[in-house]
Amino acid sequence: MNAILKVDDPQSWGPSLDEAVAALQRGAVVVLPTDTVYGIGADAFDADAVAALLAAKGRGRQMPPPVLVPDVRTLDGLATDVTDDVRALVERFWPGGLTVILTAQPMLAWDLGETHGTVALRMPDHPAALALLRRTGPLAVSSANRTGQPAAMTAQEAHDQLGDSVQVYLDGGAAPGGVASTIVDATGPRMRVVRAGAIGVADLREIVPSILDVGEDDGAAGSDGDAGPGDAAGSA
Repeated sequence: MNAILKVDDPQSWGPSLDEAVAALQRGAVVVLPTDTVYGIGADAFDADAVAALLAAKGRGRQMPPPVLVPDVRTLDGLATDVTDDVRALVERFWPGGLTVILTAQPMLAWDLGETHGTVALRMPDHPAALALLRRTGPLAVSSANRTGQPAAMTAQEAHDQLGDSVQVYLDGGAAPGGVASTIVDATGPRMRVVRAGAIGVADLREIVPSILDVGEDDGAAGSDGDAGPGDAAGSA
């Protein structure tokens, strides 16, 4: 049994968020609107829930989901080796279309899949998503679609693809769509753009002049910018 619940009005979305929070606490997965496309989310610290998210998408552990966060201050709880340059980028571009791949805190009790010790973090620029995240804490979130199918732009489109694998669908109206988030890998000696997106490299270089663009060589042997979680490119 699942429900499509409205979250398009902050004055009335409280009961809908209550249902989503309760579902997440039970280990279920939910669909939520974001500033790009609809996402499918699970408690990032519940390994069974993350596995259910991947199963709903028809995806394996080799494609771990990114994590959406409610606040810049969440960074230090989830990642280590957070440099001043990373802090400057997220202060400028969060909430918004920037995903940052960082080294995960080694003591965290979570299992997102085959992350190779990294985590991809983003703070979405969507009021309902942020309202949910402030109540739940970090959520593992991927685009709300079956693997190989188009990303869902409405809650109904997500329901058509994911059906009963999701317990609660939060309907915030049509998603903005457009350009996906820019993904920056900050796990190496120099930050590198690994997917071009909403934020151009020129804008990033206004904050961090040394950042490398996609495919740009930094002269270091074996540097290929492919250290991050596999599903970052399919993030919501």
